[in-house]
Amino acid sequence: VFNELRLGKELCDVVISVDGVEFNAHKVILCSCSNYFRVLFNSGWSNAERRVYKIPGVSPDMMRLIIEYAYSGTARVTANNVEPLLIAADQFNVMGVVRLCCEFLKSQLCSENCVGIWKFTDHYFCPELRGAVFMFILHHFEEVAKESEEFLELSVSDLKDIIEKDELNVKEEAAVFETVLRWIAHDPWSRRQHAAVLLGKVRLALMPPEYFLNNVKTHDYVRDNDECRELVIEALLEMSHINTHGPPSLESSSPLSRPRLPFAVLFAIGGWSGGSPTNAIETYDARADRWVTVMGEQEGPLAYHSAVYLQGFVYAVGGFDGVDCISRVKRFDLLHKTWQEVAPMHSKRCYVSTAVLHSHIYAMGGLDGHVRLSTAERYDPEANQWTLIAPMHEQRSDASATTLQDKVYICGGFNGTECLFTAEAYNATTNQWSFIAPMGSRRSGVGVIACGSEVYAVGGFNGFSRLRSAEAYNPQDDAWRPLPDMLTPRSNFGIGVVEELLFVVGGFNGSTTTFNVECYNKCADDWYDIRDMGVNRSALSCCVVPGLSNIAEYVAQRD
Repeated sequence: VFNELRLGKELCDVVISVDGVEFNAHKVILCSCSNYFRVLFNSGWSNAERRVYKIPGVSPDMMRLIIEYAYSGTARVTANNVEPLLIAADQFNVMGVVRLCCEFLKSQLCSENCVGIWKFTDHYFCPELRGAVFMFILHHFEEVAKESEEFLELSVSDLKDIIEKDELNVKEEAAVFETVLRWIAHDPWSRRQHAAVLLGKVRLALMPPEYFLNNVKTHDYVRDNDECRELVIEALLEMSHINTHGPPSLESSSPLSRPRLPFAVLFAIGGWSGGSPTNAIETYDARADRWVTVMGEQEGPLAYHSAVYLQGFVYAVGGFDGVDCISRVKRFDLLHKTWQEVAPMHSKRCYVSTAVLHSHIYAMGGLDGHVRLSTAERYDPEANQWTLIAPMHEQRSDASATTLQDKVYICGGFNGTECLFTAEAYNATTNQWSFIAPMGSRRSGVGVIACGSEVYAVGGFNGFSRLRSAEAYNPQDDAWRPLPDMLTPRSNFGIGVVEELLFVVGGFNGSTTTFNVECYNKCADDWYDIRDMGVNRSALSCCVVPGLSNIAEYVAQRD
């Protein structure tokens, strides 16, 4: 109504004049969205009869958008107007428009523009945007350092603030060192003096010794600087200590050897332990090689379920609660550490397989307490609703699933009679399942995960024994190839990929449940033992959670 009155110039009691362009409006409406206008209309140099106010320092286009926002509560923010609109909204204290602009800028963040947006927030009060952009820079540091033209223009203070943070996401400290070199080389005469300040923020003692000796110790910027040489000596002493005594405790580690926080953590949820289901949740901190027990709202024990991560929540789907196979689905709020029940599946599903595709959760097969299932369903978190999709070609419980290149893949399992070597792929566009090439081994209790451009099938039970073997499927060739054997045979274990390493967690080794964990390094084409979990368990489920804002609550403490 008020906007119609404004457009018809009815009952208007003020005219805002900007560069000769006049906007008719109502004082009460403008005051409702901005204290600036309230002060303007009530200031000592104003009076009740005054109608025209000339406003300097803003364009007519921006004033039009602000006035339209005052009446409609919305504003059309675009890449072309977001910067001048935010400046104008900040000038006139229209916080609603400031928030809209900040949300738009957050949605547009990329490696090329994030540094420019971060520097833009130096001049305007946008704390949430500034924090979000800074975390984006930390999480995408290597890409930003290479792709942002503005990165090399950062001040020494800004660069120091970035590279000193535990949240800096780098796999190797060499990437930080080489970025410092590039920054100095951009203006060596004025920047070389800052080498020691910046080098002191690099975790030098975490570098491979050969790289450190050949690339850091001998570099001109280091060799010709007394403070840098002292850092080299300190780093070498710390490396020697680590080589002799192993990594120091996180509490006593030197700033040069303190592990950074991981970008992603591996969650291990529930399982079968000590003859019954457990509610234990542990996370694996790959940078510190530590398992951490997650404390929070306790959920009931659960085994033979499946866990997936989607949009800020970890979902626990189906399973066995110690009494019965269940259709129940709960999700864990990672910020508040609380559980919430969501819509149940259409069927009870123990030994269920799940995957995430296009922001939907797929649940397939399983045991309903009586028969093995071929049915499958899809969960829409926005609608909180499960929908049945086309059934699989085979009944499958104790299979495992993943997504790759817009398809859901499910492999192996048990059909009630025999362990399966068959595998299927689901096309969500056509709602059709298709058989793919069968695996080389029958695998029930298998772990299936996408790694690179392939689907890996690891371990399991072939009807006679637990397996150490693994194989990889190439969709282009529709063929499987063998992988190196695991160090330990296992079925019903957790599986996940973190920082291009494939982790297998716990499980049953043929005689007992285990807390043993190992990882496969694709580059080395080999398996390695890593730190054991705290809880001995099989029938658990793992998922990987990236980019948590409260990551420090789920990893080994650095302080």
